[in-house]
Amino acid sequence: MRRTTRIRTRAHLQNWAGARLIIVIACALIASLCLLPSPSHADKTTSAQQTILHLKIDAEIEPILATYLDEGIDEAARRNASLILITMDTPGGLSSSMENIVQHILNSKVPVAVYVSPTGSRAASAGFYILLSADIAAMAPGTHTGAASPVMIVGGYAMAIDETMRKKINNDALAFLRSYADKRNRNPVLAATAITDAKAFTEKEALDGKMIDVVASSEDDLLRQLNGREITRFDGTKVTLALSNPSRTDFELSPRQKFLSRIVAPDMFFFLLIVGVLGLYTEFTHPGMIAPGVAGGICLVLALYAMQILPVNIAGIFLILLALALFVLEAKFTSHGVLAVGGIVSMLLGALFLIRSPFTAGGVSLGTAVGVTLPFAVLTILLMRLVLRSRKWKQTTGREEMIGAEGIVIEPVSNENDGMIRVHGELWRATSTQPVAQGKSVRVLKIDGLKLYVEPSDSPASAM
Repeated sequence: MRRTTRIRTRAHLQNWAGARLIIVIACALIASLCLLPSPSHADKTTSAQQTILHLKIDAEIEPILATYLDEGIDEAARRNASLILITMDTPGGLSSSMENIVQHILNSKVPVAVYVSPTGSRAASAGFYILLSADIAAMAPGTHTGAASPVMIVGGYAMAIDETMRKKINNDALAFLRSYADKRNRNPVLAATAITDAKAFTEKEALDGKMIDVVASSEDDLLRQLNGREITRFDGTKVTLALSNPSRTDFELSPRQKFLSRIVAPDMFFFLLIVGVLGLYTEFTHPGMIAPGVAGGICLVLALYAMQILPVNIAGIFLILLALALFVLEAKFTSHGVLAVGGIVSMLLGALFLIRSPFTAGGVSLGTAVGVTLPFAVLTILLMRLVLRSRKWKQTTGREEMIGAEGIVIEPVSNENDGMIRVHGELWRATSTQPVAQGKSVRVLKIDGLKLYVEPSDSPASAM
């Protein structure tokens, strides 16, 4: 009986110990839950800090930069950002890229502020169109904008065009600017003078002329001025900016975009195109070198990729191909340099016409065109002359090397009876149309299997 009581008491104690353990764990869980911040508190903390996505335009406007800005605007919408801040310092760029950027700014779900900064920066040419397209246009002291006249740039120099074409291009640019400047409450009349008269404006002139909204000394100053400001979006909706506790996040170019932005630069595109052509040309004219063919293939593929993005003028490509043909002909024919000069002129014109951008500046610079064209001309002519000269060299290996070689008659040779001769220390069966006595010297004319056709060395050279 006692034994039974002890067993029950021990079981009871074990059950109580297990219960205490469960109670301790439960209390610990309750305490930890009490110490955690409530979801409503976390939400209030997040909502109290407004996200501002910061993008940069600090170079010429080109397709990769336009892609970067497009991705940044989409990212801001995904993050539900309060504002997109684009700081800008650009001399201009390609019109197609500028139009792409303007389109995305106008359609952005998040308000966009374009800020020309720091001091000394500019928003010239294509940058002027981008500045006026923003929900908030701002400039720092000591900056300027404007000079947005459409120009045809070739090698960094403006080309003269006829009056009808100039009016056509100007009117198209004016209509494009008016299509959004009016709805942004900019001054369309004054803004038009940046196109018609190539006028430029300081930050004070732009503010007084109602082309920009704010002059701010820094990004912090800009955000302070915008906090609580009511703006009208492009679709007519009104939004009040709440930027009392801003959190700025930089949106950088990806490594891929940084690499591609260098490839699509007009000067680099032209360089890759020429190096690619030269590498393949070297491989074709000197088979087996391998390295020039590999390097040329890679450069040419990169150039073809850039060609899909850049506004390439097909006439420029044809002029470059014509130049290559003229360089090859210069090596084959005596033209006293006329073909070489024609090839150089053709390649220079091809380089300068290679990129077309009717609204803004952009294209291969004259310095790059000359610096690439002259070495290419010299190398192409030199390589082709080496190829042509090598065709006249005597074969030094194989059966063809025996042609023209001289030997000594070991057994008399005649047309009726074959004899034996020694050539290069080897004995060969030989025949000849003329009898040749033992010990005489003969010249090899032809090889037929293991038989040589020869003639006396003192006779005039003949061919068979």
